[in-house]
Amino acid sequence: MSYVVSREFSMCFDVAFKVRMHSENKDDLGSLLDCLPPVDFCCIYGSTLHPNNHDKSEMVDYILGVSDPLQWHNENLKMNKDHYASWMAHLGGAKLVTHVADKVGVGVHFHPFVTYNGRLFKYGVVRMNDLVEDILQWKKFYLSGRLQKPVRVVVDNLDINNLNYVNLRAAVSAALLLLPAKFTEADLYAKICSLSYMGDVRMLFAEDRNKVKTIVTGQFDLFTSMYKQTLEGYAAKDVLKLSSLKRPSAPISQVSIL
Repeated sequence: MSYVVSREFSMCFDVAFKVRMHSENKDDLGSLLDCLPPVDFCCIYGSTLHPNNHDKSEMVDYILGVSDPLQWHNENLKMNKDHYASWMAHLGGAKLVTHVADKVGVGVHFHPFVTYNGRLFKYGVVRMNDLVEDILQWKKFYLSGRLQKPVRVVVDNLDINNLNYVNLRAAVSAALLLLPAKFTEADLYAKICSLSYMGDVRMLFAEDRNKVKTIVTGQFDLFTSMYKQTLEGYAAKDVLKLSSLKRPSAPISQVSIL
């Protein structure tokens, strides 16, 4: 199908429709939750979601949302003290961990290189209020950027899955402003994916410069499923014009601005 973008797309932020995030039942990728205190939200992101990625030696990345990080880290320190840097655990414990996340980081404290049941994990813990605020307002544009890409939702007690439609619509609107007059569906997803990397100095020397292309190519079907209702919602408001290609199975759609 093809997309023709009208100049009035920025006026259609009132379109309301449900957004699907890639969600599956907990399997071995979600097994780390068995050894952690309860959480209100958990999603898996990153290269382990690539359909053809079956490398069990690769690190599985989590974002965990909790109502009270101080209380959660207190409990987790009793259960999994080895997940924390030794100096933080001994010098300040949960209070120091929470303070560093709030004042130095982006509200998220990451635990890398955690081994459980023969798999390697990394998990970041964030306050639910901060997660919701970033999704709705792009305050720090870290977690919202993560949720603009395919994720696997494992726990969602507060319906973040549904709330994220605001974030996805905003991402599409921003991408349309930055794209040229003619582009493909893959270009659209690449632009959305690149939003969270703009200004990231790691992209200059530490990260693969083809990272965005690799993400979109490896997860194209997940992006399509994730943004399908958003694009159809714009089409319903005459923001986009959709038409079928001669080859219905073609993976990339042609897009042009009116």
